[in-house]
Amino acid sequence: MISPHSTYETLRQMADSWGLLAMVVCFGTCALWPFRPGAKSRNHDAAMSIFKEDDNG
Repeated sequence: MISPHSTYETLRQMADSWGLLAMVVCFGTCALWPFRPGAKSRNHDAAMSIFKEDDNG
């Protein structure tokens, strides 16, 4: 029978290693997503959307 202490230690070690790796991959993906080649026009449209209904006066 596995004691609760060893189960906790095993899950903690998995979270320390694989959890950190998953968070780094997720952060890298989210940080680099706007800089992908196909996003230039969408980023420009989003940046200029506040000026769509500007009547200049």
